[in-house]
Amino acid sequence: MKLVYVFDAYCGWSHGFSETLSEVASRHPELPVEVVSGGLFTGSRRVPIREFGYVQGANAQIAELTGAEFGEGYERLIADGSFVMDSEAAARGVAALRQGAPARAAELAVALQRAFYVDGLSLSDPATYRKLAEEAGLDADAVVAAFEGSKVRVAVGADFHRSASLGVIGFPTLLAVDGDSATPLAHGHATADEVDRRLAALHTS
Repeated sequence: MKLVYVFDAYCGWSHGFSETLSEVASRHPELPVEVVSGGLFTGSRRVPIREFGYVQGANAQIAELTGAEFGEGYERLIADGSFVMDSEAAARGVAALRQGAPARAAELAVALQRAFYVDGLSLSDPATYRKLAEEAGLDADAVVAAFEGSKVRVAVGADFHRSASLGVIGFPTLLAVDGDSATPLAHGHATADEVDRRLAALHTS
């Protein structure tokens, strides 16, 4: 059995789930974590953030419920409303980092969201991935080359397809996957204890 975490790097609720994801991963070192990008802001939804009037209110709700931090860098980045959240670019970044350290995919996904929601770094900017790779002790040149290369687009397409094939309709979603069986453990928000109870129920069923 493994855990499959389907998220979008530009999803505030996914950022709010970061602490739970980290805690679950640390409690269950025996369970590999596969990280899949879902693709929230693609196609016609790839527009300036001002088009999504609910963002600030939702972020306040997320912070209150989860304790997630929305930093000054992020507030500065989105202040004039012109910033475009491009989930395809962010998914390329996820894939490039994941390629550099597959076993650390969950940790890197958390760091990626922190780069945007706390430090205010664009997930479309290669410099963001250089910084993240260096901080994680990865080959920064290789990560940036992967982000900018063509192969990673295939990985992004595979991620979006995997998200759909798992029946995921919202982010974040955490699943326990065993062969062809996928059991939801969390959707949107859950504590590590709640996830643990659902995992325990799986073992006894």
